[in-house]
Amino acid sequence: MSTIADVAARAGVSKATASRALSGGGYVSAATRERVQAAARELAYVAHSSATSLATGRTLSVGVIVPNLGRWFFSELLAGVQEGLFTAGYDMVLYGLQEGTAERERLFGQVLPRRRFDGIIAAGIQPRADERERLGAFDSPVVTVGAGGEDTGVVSIDDAAAARIATEHLIDLGHTDIVFLGGRADAAMRAIGDDRRLDGYRAAMSAAALDSGIRHAEGEPSMTGGYDAAVRVLGDRKNRPTAFVAVCDEAAIGGIIAARRLGISVPAELSVVGIDDHEHAEMFALTTVRQLPRQQGLKAVELLRLRMTEPERAPDHVVMPSELVVRSSTTAPR
Repeated sequence: MSTIADVAARAGVSKATASRALSGGGYVSAATRERVQAAARELAYVAHSSATSLATGRTLSVGVIVPNLGRWFFSELLAGVQEGLFTAGYDMVLYGLQEGTAERERLFGQVLPRRRFDGIIAAGIQPRADERERLGAFDSPVVTVGAGGEDTGVVSIDDAAAARIATEHLIDLGHTDIVFLGGRADAAMRAIGDDRRLDGYRAAMSAAALDSGIRHAEGEPSMTGGYDAAVRVLGDRKNRPTAFVAVCDEAAIGGIIAARRLGISVPAELSVVGIDDHEHAEMFALTTVRQLPRQQGLKAVELLRLRMTEPERAPDHVVMPSELVVRSSTTAPR
């Protein structure tokens, strides 16, 4: 097996120069870097991660924190993060832990402070000041997807605008009795993105002078949560709405399933709009506001690498685009 010394000898440089050329750390001229890389290819040299860490002070690993591995958004986001990190030569160390658990408390209080990462990507962090403060206190650069602080890079969509666009679409069709479906009622426990979406719905209703019709059907942001919340709302015949704006597509799909089981036609009797453009949205002909979590994951890696190479760089806050996709789950009310 070839060593860094073999590569250095083949390229005619010192071991330190060869290490810098292969790791990307420190200055090496373009010609020298090309010569060292050619020598490494000829010798089939592969750097051992521990040796690279000792030589450069870098671990070539990034910690990634998400609250839920089962939700479509996070699985798509992780696909983008993994693609970006793998392409850049970094390992991904994944922590999937629900908010409010003892395991998550131990992660922030004990595990992360003693682990060495070149950077951290955190997605879906809830509005807990102590967790955001701990992230900001790490020596490694941090990028968050969704909510973040002044000390972290942030990748997000405009959640309030997404819900406002979804609600305005229904209002433009003539709906006035519109319920926001999904998301926790307790603001202290609600995800920041979900909270902003609820705000966007309320803003659109208020702008249309529909304040008296604002209603929130609490439920987990999932198909099951959307189904349960929709059953409660639709079961009340006297106060049955003509439309749902769902906190996410999974809740919207749960709402559609609930309506069908109750014999309510979608969209003739109930229009439904989601947010995300979930992989099953087309199957349910769901009108939705599309976001692209895989691209958000790639962008998070890009911002993290910028912070790695430019430690004094001010954190970037990037708002990714979203757009209304009209399918056949919405129409004018009867």
